[in-house]
Order: sequence, then structure tokens, then C-alpha cells
Amino acid sequence: MKQIQGPAIFLAQFAGDEAPFNSFESICEWSAKLGFKGIQIPTWDARIFDLAKAAQSQQYCDEVAAKAAEFGLVITELSTHLQGQLVAVHPAYDDMFDGFAPENVLKNPSARTEWAVEQMMFAADASAKLGLKAHASFSGALLWQTVYPWPQRPQGLVEQGFEELAKRWLPILNKFDEVGVDICYELHPGEDLHDGASFDLFLEATDHHPRANILYDPSHFVLQQLDYLAFIDIYHERIKAFHVKDAEFVPSGRSGVYGGYQGWIDRPGRFRSLGDGQIDFKSIFTKLTQYGFEGWAVMEWECCIKHPEDGAAEGAKFIKEHLIRPTEKAFDDFAGGEPDVELNKQILGIK
Repeated sequence: MKQIQGPAIFLAQFAGDEAPFNSFESICEWSAKLGFKGIQIPTWDARIFDLAKAAQSQQYCDEVAAKAAEFGLVITELSTHLQGQLVAVHPAYDDMFDGFAPENVLKNPSARTEWAVEQMMFAADASAKLGLKAHASFSGALLWQTVYPWPQRPQGLVEQGFEELAKRWLPILNKFDEVGVDICYELHPGEDLHDGASFDLFLEATDHHPRANILYDPSHFVLQQLDYLAFIDIYHERIKAFHVKDAEFVPSGRSGVYGGYQGWIDRPGRFRSLGDGQIDFKSIFTKLTQYGFEGWAVMEWECCIKHPEDGAAEGAKFIKEHLIRPTEKAFDDFAGGEPDVELNKQILGIK
């Protein structure tokens, strides 16, 4: 068995205008002091990382990796969650998702999509130059507004939607294949890839592309009331990245999975800091270790109650305590030895 690496931290929710969160060097120093060993880097924040430059310059990538190493950190994955989202946007969401795009493509959906695809291509080259094997992203969505089928979805709509989604992603997947990096889609409500069934549809539409893989985040499955442990049994061969994020689901007589348009703090399904929610991480780490997952356990903080800096400090310790060093021998090895055919016949009653 192989060992999960960690603890690591996703920097997206921490990057900001104030020190130590406003530069790559200072946020690395902060992360290392908390006990993290790896960092997952958002690629849309120029204060932290210049994606276009990284795609073109091996020297820049070497400098970034070396700077992280000064603090005992390694880069686990790059993230293009925001850019991946913009690969496929239904017009109903144009105005809201324009906030993820640069000014020169605002109010221009086709230009925005072209920009997003270019960003994904940059991410492939940058990941390769950094020596990474996995990349974190979102799929985007063309069908999400039909997730609850009322009015009824027209015949063939879902199939056509996934054909179009695959058409947009296949050139990107092929590019990642050329450089030997997996795209790990975070299965997330709001994305067309949000659970196992929708991921299966995407696999079929992409002819089971070898680079179409999964970023496993059990918090999103708790909020959907999906069996997050059985999911590992089914999809472990495609799980290539791991977000360690806690959550809870406490339905009431007033609202359930859909949340009743309430703010996060009042919803039945809420993200929580590690250890404050309901997720059975001991079983998750056990299953992932059992199946040979050797990627990074990356903390993502999105708690609606606890301060992020407290969540980060507690999260590093939480992950470290859940890492499993795989055994190198079976507990009953003492009963082993070389096979004795004659003895086995005797035990089996075979003459």
C-alpha cells in the first residue's frame, strides 16, 4: 500500500490584500509555520501566481518551486476552478460569472470561453514545468438550471448537453494528456459534474478519457446526501486529488437539501472547519489508503462559523493525525512460509 501525503492547504480562501496573505513568499511562510507540508495554488490570483508566465517559463516555475522549498513546502497541484467554470456557462449565469473573467472579455461570452480554454492550456504547460501529475478544476455547466426536472426536460437534452461539454473539454484533456497530467474535476453542485452519475455521463461523452479524473471532496456529497464512503469504493481508480473539508447536514421542518435560499449559516447543509462537522474522516483515510491513493490531503477551508486562521491551524494538525502509515506486513505473517504441497493435501484430506 502507498501512503497519502500531507498535510497540505489550498491557498484560495486565504489569499488577500493584507500580510501575510498578499504575496507568495509570505503566505508560504505562514503555511509552513502552521505545520503544512504542501500548498495547492490558485492560478487566478496574480499576487500569488502568474499562470501565463508559468506556462512559458521553466525558470519562473523553478523559482516558484524553490521559494516554496525554502519553507519546507512542495506544490501539490495548481487550481483553475474559476477558469474551468468558464469553459461552459449557461447564458442565465452570464452576469454572475463575468466576475470571474478579466475586463477585456466581459459581456462577451464567446471571448470569455476562449479565454478560459487558453487558461486551461496554460495550466497544462505550467503543471508539467512544475513536475506535477494532477490538476484541480471545475467542469462548468450547461444543464444545471435543469437539475430538478420541472418543467420536464425534453428528450435527449441531457445527452446533447454532455456532448457539448465533452466537445469543449476534449481539446483540453488531450493537451493535459500530452504533458502527462490528470485533470481532477471537483464534483460540486452548480457544475454539470456534481456526483457519480453525472461524472459517468461525462466519461461516456469523452470516450472514458484517461485524463478525466476526480478531485474527491466529501463535503459536497454530505450536502447532497450521497454516500461518500461508497463513492470511494466505486470511483477510487479515478480519484487523483483530495480536498479535506468538513460539513454537516441537519434538516429541519423548514428546509432540507435545497436550503430555502437561506444564507450559509442558516442552511441545513453547511461547510465546517475540520473536526467540527459530521464527516467520518477516519474511514475516508482508511479507504483511500486501502486503494493506494498516494496524492495529497489538501485542507480547504469554507466554514461559515469559525475564523479561517483558526480553521487552518487546527486543520494542519487534524490531517496529520489522520494520515496512515501503511503496514509493510500482514499481522498473520508468522503463519506463512513457503507452500508445502504435501502438508496442504493432508490438511485438505486429499490423498
